Amino acid sequence: MINYESLKDKRIAVLLSGGVDSAVVLYELVSHGLKPDCFYIKIGPNDDEGEWDCSMEEDVEMATALCHRFGVTLEIVDCHRDYWDEVTRYTMESVRAGRTPNPDVMCNRLIKFGAFDRKRGHEYDLIATGHYAQTEIEEVDGEGGKEQVKWLCTSPDPVKDQTDFLAQLYDWQLKKALFPIGHMRKEEVREIAEREHLVNAKRKDSQGICFLGKLNYNDYVRRYLGEQEGDVIDIDTGKVLGKHKGHWFHTIGQRKGLGLGGGPWNVVKKDVENNILYVVKGYEPIKAHKKEFVIKDFHWLTKIPTPLPQEVTFKVRHTPDYFIGIAENLGDGRYRMHTDRWVQGVAPGQFCVVYDRDFHRCYGSGEITV
Repeated sequence: MINYESLKDKRIAVLLSGGVDSAVVLYELVSHGLKPDCFYIKIGPNDDEGEWDCSMEEDVEMATALCHRFGVTLEIVDCHRDYWDEVTRYTMESVRAGRTPNPDVMCNRLIKFGAFDRKRGHEYDLIATGHYAQTEIEEVDGEGGKEQVKWLCTSPDPVKDQTDFLAQLYDWQLKKALFPIGHMRKEEVREIAEREHLVNAKRKDSQGICFLGKLNYNDYVRRYLGEQEGDVIDIDTGKVLGKHKGHWFHTIGQRKGLGLGGGPWNVVKKDVENNILYVVKGYEPIKAHKKEFVIKDFHWLTKIPTPLPQEVTFKVRHTPDYFIGIAENLGDGRYRMHTDRWVQGVAPGQFCVVYDRDFHRCYGSGEITV
């Protein structure tokens, strides 16, 4: 729970998205006597890119109505070019190389807590968002005596928990982060919105990458990488089963959208140089699962001078499921992750997000290599 009394002398920026979660964030702050400034981050298309069908106009209308009701200011901060220069470049370079990127993870690091901070957020002590995550302060021994460190912690709502999307934040970004609804479950947030008659109380949650609106992800990729026909091959028999339009449209672990008969088929390997997808047949084939894999460039959310503990929990996808495992330190920020359960769809480029044994504190994340 947040100690609102301690925030009385803080300058707080609220990032409004037009959705119900950030609306309740604003309500929570105002109802506790705070008067934050609100910002809407524009990361959608330019006016000449209308085919992207972005919902920005409706978002801004919702955010404007909320700010008017609560007597706070709203400013639109244009981070469109920052997004396309940083997040889109990262995404396209990753898929072209055969990896599985996570644009939403990079959007938090590079845009919401990055570009926004450079443009406006640096004027504020705290940046409040509608993420389902919590933080806690711990006093530890430092070089100059006792010092406080801030941990990212999981939400009590396992389905909505978004710590995995925040696990690449820099330490200084986490220090500024404020999550007023992080201790709530989604149904509680909806109940508050409906009880307080917030304008977007019944608005549906957004799905997919934050700025694409109704645009299909493959159309987004096609715009930059085009199409290139290649073979789909059964990894067990070597038989060519069909064709695909580019390995970048597919990811390891994918089972739908392959257009193959006699399945189900699972993507288990890519030959990027020759543009080949390898698949295996079955609902839960062993070749589509792993019990160990390596991660690199482990990124600590909270700066502490120790390697990961051996016994951890982790997840590799945005699901409520997590795995109990062992983190074997290979040095130079590399770890081999071991677990007794089969992990489906482990793909290079994905982030493996690592937590303590109780799946409470999030240590950070590293990129899967094999």
